[in-house]
Amino acid sequence: MTALTKYPQSLVFGLDIGTRSIVGTVGYRDIEGFHVVAQCVKLHETRAMLDGQIHDIATVAEEIAYVKAELESQIARPLTDVCIAAAGRVLKTAVGVGEYEFHDQTVVNLEYIHSLEMLGVEKAYEQIVEEVGTEEKYYCVGYTVIKYYLNGYEISNLENHKAHKISGEVLATFLPEEVVDGLYAAVEQAGLNVSNLTLEPIAAMHVAIPQHYRLLNICLVDVGAGTSDICVAKDGSIIGYGMIPSAGDEITELIVKEYLVDFNTAEKIKMISPKRKSMTYKDIMGISHKITPAEVYELVAGVINEITKSVAEKIIELNGGKSVSAVFVVGGGGKLPDFTKALAKQLKLPEERVALRGEEVMDHIYIHVPDVKKDPLLVTPIGICLNYYDQKNNFIFVSVNGERIKLYDNDHLTVFDAAIQLGMKNDAIFPKRGRDLHYTVDGKNRFVRGRQGEAAVISINGHESSINASIAANDQIRISESTMGEDAVLTLGQIPEFTKTITFYVNDKEVSCPKFVDVNGKLESEYYQIQDQDQIQIRGYYTLEQLLTFMDVRPEGKIYVNREPATSDTKIYENFKVHWTEDLQYADLEPEEETASGNDAPERQPEEPARDQAEALTRTITVTANDTTYQLTGKDHYVFVEIFDVMNFDTSKVQGKELVMLLNDKKAEHFDELQNGDQIKIYWRN
Repeated sequence: MTALTKYPQSLVFGLDIGTRSIVGTVGYRDIEGFHVVAQCVKLHETRAMLDGQIHDIATVAEEIAYVKAELESQIARPLTDVCIAAAGRVLKTAVGVGEYEFHDQTVVNLEYIHSLEMLGVEKAYEQIVEEVGTEEKYYCVGYTVIKYYLNGYEISNLENHKAHKISGEVLATFLPEEVVDGLYAAVEQAGLNVSNLTLEPIAAMHVAIPQHYRLLNICLVDVGAGTSDICVAKDGSIIGYGMIPSAGDEITELIVKEYLVDFNTAEKIKMISPKRKSMTYKDIMGISHKITPAEVYELVAGVINEITKSVAEKIIELNGGKSVSAVFVVGGGGKLPDFTKALAKQLKLPEERVALRGEEVMDHIYIHVPDVKKDPLLVTPIGICLNYYDQKNNFIFVSVNGERIKLYDNDHLTVFDAAIQLGMKNDAIFPKRGRDLHYTVDGKNRFVRGRQGEAAVISINGHESSINASIAANDQIRISESTMGEDAVLTLGQIPEFTKTITFYVNDKEVSCPKFVDVNGKLESEYYQIQDQDQIQIRGYYTLEQLLTFMDVRPEGKIYVNREPATSDTKIYENFKVHWTEDLQYADLEPEEETASGNDAPERQPEEPARDQAEALTRTITVTANDTTYQLTGKDHYVFVEIFDVMNFDTSKVQGKELVMLLNDKKAEHFDELQNGDQIKIYWRN
């Protein structure tokens, strides 16, 4: 193709700003693949960049402008937007685990999955902050989900599954603010706008290791001048990014010192072809020397071993303490003689398992520029261009609660991303559940969940929205923090094992008694509000003493339970029969008055039957409960709990955190005795 060739309207400009050079690539993608229509390489004339970091912004900007102009002349059209990549030297990664628990079994949708991933990113960000402190500001520039879990079991896709709990491991990558600002400043001074920002190892991976290869446990090493960037894939996901600050420049610097030459001459010596017999160079004194490829290789062998050892150690660290199955090497530094052999030896892999990736991975890449061949040096700049099509990234500004913040735009930004960048915690965004209630029933653990609170109230540009809503540049976002739900509340009467009454037969008459439960060694009624860590024992019996106390009787003579003689400690279970031989004698029956002896003694009247005595002793009292007057009749005395038999107060459903019972403005117990004229208040308190 020539400058007169008609190109598609949309061309992508990718710029690889490296330590030793700037590589500019212009092309487009169609159904056949990616077409490179312009290419330019500009070597740095000074050490304006060191180890992938811009040190002299003005100089780098001038060099970018040169590359821009050269490419524009090749395509005969102006270039305004550019895609760039940041070096792995400044990259930090962390694995965060996001968890989301549902109150009831719930079908997992994409919104839940995205929320889960963002929780994982937040956890990863907290690790970065803990590592570097709050003085340095880092931006998340991408993340990869390593694994999902459904109810604790690993799963490849959560969508549409029913779950009580979902979780996921997320590998998040971060860049410091000064790196982003330096790259943007150099590019903008060259008259360009950044349309996309990615990471160099991600860009290289895009070309060198296709998605279907990532099911294997393989590694990509991008060997540049100042850094060696590392990316490890396994089971279809990227599981680790890393970098070592050692690469081609270390070899060049050794040659500079050994042969007493300038840096550019040392670069030429370093890349001497093994096919040449010899090479002539001049040192800084102007003296000519002749060297052979073998002499150069022998000189640099030690440094190559040191670099590959560091690379191998980082690969093993990222891969969980073991070597990978294969390694692909890209970048100019990877073309050094014996580099791949040395790395294979360090990883204890066959030599054929560590190889340069260049032409063989560019099947769908077509270069239409004269004298430019497919080469490992082009993998990263072409990957930068391709990344634009799959994930457009840039930095944008938005306002959150009146504060202006900068966000890395991965084309999927949401309100959650903005909230995290602002520093809001999970608890301020997602609804908080009230405290759970844990207790035991007959030794078995039970718990009741606290109620879910209200989610954060969110608006974008004055319109109600949600935490996962998409956002764009200059959006005005308001976030009112979420609330905490009510604590779990439960009374004894609400547990399944509890029944309100227990029935006995006393002298062939049915007697229903209130059911009692032992809580932490103390008897409680159905209205008792269970406290956290309470130990509950269901009491399916009364002792004889408890039964007599409840009935308020004290019979004379022997008492039998199921026809067996009983004592006060005898346990009486449901439907047991109790009988005594003498007539009932009430405990508060007044003794007969003693009379004088002799003729003055009044004539003794015949005894009334016991039944008539009981009726004579009954009394009626009037009490006021919740401003309504009630009469209690038919007994000789009454206790507080009996008011529920006559008033309309539903205790079967909990309607608050605590049931309040007051007797004459004082806290009442269930068996406090009632007197005529008593004032009673009963209500639920929140």
